[in-house]
Amino acid sequence: MFGLTGRCKCSLVLSLVLSASCVFLFCEYGIYFPAILRCSWPEMKENTGSRSSGALRALFLSDTHLLGAIRGHWFDKLRREWQMERAFQTAMWLLRPEMVFILGDIFDEGKWSSPQDWEDDVRRFKQIFRHPSDTELVVLIGNHDIGFHHEMTRYKLERFEKVFNVTSARILTKRGVNFLLVNSVALHGDHCPICQSVENELHSLSQALNCSVQSLQSESMRHRCRDLQRYASTPPILLQHYPLYRVSDAECTGEDAAPPNERYQLFHERYDVLSQDASKMLLWWFQPRLILSGHTHSACEVLHEKRIPEISVPSFSWRNRNNPSFILGSFSQSDYALSKCFLPEESSVIAVYLGSAMALALITLGHLSLFRGALHIANVLLGKQKSL
Repeated sequence: MFGLTGRCKCSLVLSLVLSASCVFLFCEYGIYFPAILRCSWPEMKENTGSRSSGALRALFLSDTHLLGAIRGHWFDKLRREWQMERAFQTAMWLLRPEMVFILGDIFDEGKWSSPQDWEDDVRRFKQIFRHPSDTELVVLIGNHDIGFHHEMTRYKLERFEKVFNVTSARILTKRGVNFLLVNSVALHGDHCPICQSVENELHSLSQALNCSVQSLQSESMRHRCRDLQRYASTPPILLQHYPLYRVSDAECTGEDAAPPNERYQLFHERYDVLSQDASKMLLWWFQPRLILSGHTHSACEVLHEKRIPEISVPSFSWRNRNNPSFILGSFSQSDYALSKCFLPEESSVIAVYLGSAMALALITLGHLSLFRGALHIANVLLGKQKSL
């Protein structure tokens, strides 16, 4: 009978271990697959009815906020980075984008990081967001990467630019699609040395882009554009961290918009959004056909000048919201289409863990109760046999 008891205990323990392992593998690996498998690349109107094989496919995410050495519990850091790594790697494997744009606030403590902490943060970023060689990863500057305007220094800016091979203002052209990448932290409008340099570069880029887009029929136009770099003849897609100026998120809707208690809070210029002057400058100089931004950690879609859409991309970190997401975009020179891909909600993962723990506990208690009941019956029968 003791041998049977030992076998029962081993069987129970093995079943519990296997069940717990399956739950762990599902919550930490498998749960990302059904979520991302629901997502697909959007089809552009000009390709309706046929597969848009010629479209440039780009993935946009924002505000990853990798924790540093100063703030955040070690388990919080481990958990959030693991979630982002598994989500990103699953998206890379299933969706295979040609380009990935991260719209700033890569780090949470870049504005404070010592050289040693900075190197560690960069190492972890490269591990989490590793990607195939045929996928181009482009990173933009956010306020947590180099500090708000009053915290921004040349040293922190150049440190970021060197590691990620970026500049504060440039046009990246891929298959005839122009992406305008802007360091929006430097658009403070106070003529600080960094701000003035960025504005001068943006002005030069706007002239070059206008010369590329407009027809050069007049002699004066050809003379003015003679020495400027030429780009694809299409309006750009503006990418930056700060959103353009808007009063609040009151008009934003959707399940990943700001919570109702935050939606009507007024934004502060140069802190929550760009100033009105900087926003008008970018719209006037570049006339973008689409704007993608981050910073607010919540989704929003607004229309500037009644014709230029701006999409605020929510945070990619579960530390900032329960339902992170990213944007999928298909682009051509004359058209584009966007779709949103939601990641698993953290509340759902916690519910799976808690439900599984309760089920395993009940199974264990039930097994022990049955075993004790069988043992009691056996003792009763043995007692009767002895009395006979």
